[in-house]
Amino acid sequence: MHMNLGIEERHGISFPCLFVFFIIVMLVVTPLSADAQGLQGAQREESGQNMRVVPDSAAQVQLSFAPVVAQVVPSVVNVYARRIVQRRRGLFDDPFFQQFFGDNFVAPRQRTQQSLGSGVIVDSDGLIVTNHHVIDGAQELTIVLADRREFKADLVLDDARTDLAVLKLQNPPDALPALELRDSDDIRVGDLVLAVGNPFGVGQTVTNGIVSALARSQIGVSDYQSFIQTDAAINPGNSGGALVTLDGRLLGVNTAIFSKSGGSVGIGFAIPANMVGRVIRAAKTDSEVKRPWLGAQFQDVGSDIAEAFGLGRAGGAVIVDLHEVSPLRQAGFKNGDVIQKVNGRDVFSPADVRFRIGTLEIGGQVELGAYRDTAEIIVGVALVAAPEVPSRNIQRIGGDSHFAGLQVANINPALSEERGLGPTKKGVIVLDVAVGSQARRAGFRIGDIVLAINGEEVQSVQDLQRLARANSAKLALEIERGNRRLRVTLRR
Repeated sequence: MHMNLGIEERHGISFPCLFVFFIIVMLVVTPLSADAQGLQGAQREESGQNMRVVPDSAAQVQLSFAPVVAQVVPSVVNVYARRIVQRRRGLFDDPFFQQFFGDNFVAPRQRTQQSLGSGVIVDSDGLIVTNHHVIDGAQELTIVLADRREFKADLVLDDARTDLAVLKLQNPPDALPALELRDSDDIRVGDLVLAVGNPFGVGQTVTNGIVSALARSQIGVSDYQSFIQTDAAINPGNSGGALVTLDGRLLGVNTAIFSKSGGSVGIGFAIPANMVGRVIRAAKTDSEVKRPWLGAQFQDVGSDIAEAFGLGRAGGAVIVDLHEVSPLRQAGFKNGDVIQKVNGRDVFSPADVRFRIGTLEIGGQVELGAYRDTAEIIVGVALVAAPEVPSRNIQRIGGDSHFAGLQVANINPALSEERGLGPTKKGVIVLDVAVGSQARRAGFRIGDIVLAINGEEVQSVQDLQRLARANSAKLALEIERGNRRLRVTLRR
């Protein structure tokens, strides 16, 4: 025993360990060597032309991502958005000074801003997809291709609700390299991906990683949230760039990161290709994305609700409210039903349901799987547009009152869908507040929903106009602003 121990100490390894090590080498190294030989053979066959091919095995990919990068990079562009902004001196933006001097006392100064982002060529005729926040408010768009050629571009479709925008090159060259979209529903956590973009303006950059998670919500950058999470490095300037699979197809559009410093910490998010494709199709046929309407309010299904309802798993969306003309109601759904599948695919949250419905076209049906009283039901629901009932009746309030200068409208399902309001929301919404108006000085904001005036419920634009003409010396207002309900008193 002592002699063997001495031998092990001098040489650092025992004969049994040598045997195990030999077996591991045979199991691990040999397959890789075989694939490498295959790759070397392919390179020898093409050596006369010095060509590199897309890898056809995992072992080949480990040797180099270069063939995939060479295929993808020409389709990723830089997007320069130029906008002119109005700038005031901060002191005169204060409501106290505006009350005395008015909005026009100090002329705003113009300042040019230029933002940088990325984009992806998705059609050889010059169609490019990027993020809405990259081009928001831009007066001029310039696209720089991977080969440094520059082109002006026009905005074809801007969809803030998905944070996507589609651009079209002016006088595009022939045969632009476009990326094919990958079915993002077939991706799995752990799959290898590449992120391509222009971070911090340093130039086109490629990073690699894996799919870290799927169906991420609560990110807060759009209304339709079911993001692909990746640990591939994504930084400012990468927005609008490509997240691609190793077959060279577009899996998603990079749009956001989680970071306390502003730089990558390995938590990035991309809009899935299935939603990107929906927006691209809309850009080719229309000037806006028209989505199916469910007319339902949902709630998350946690473990407590799942246990109370006798469900097999937590996750899904329980119906808590239905519009009177909701297609779900017409299909037989009721409050308390728990939706857990959309077209046979599992959904885990209300955001997941909205996202999957948002990728579908109006017309036809969607198949929803749900639980009712512990029994599973599968029901076809019509994919319809949100109705314009009642009429919006957009009006500008005039006269001499605190409401003068407001542009208001009746809330209907179509308007609620456009603005991401609750599906059963009613009342009168503020669309615009005129500069220098009494309404502006009174503190009204775009998006405010007027619920009641002096204790009387406001159900329509006519109600608001009537109460505005009353010209009361004191107005007790009840207003919904975002997620808050405010009570404000105005005096003449």
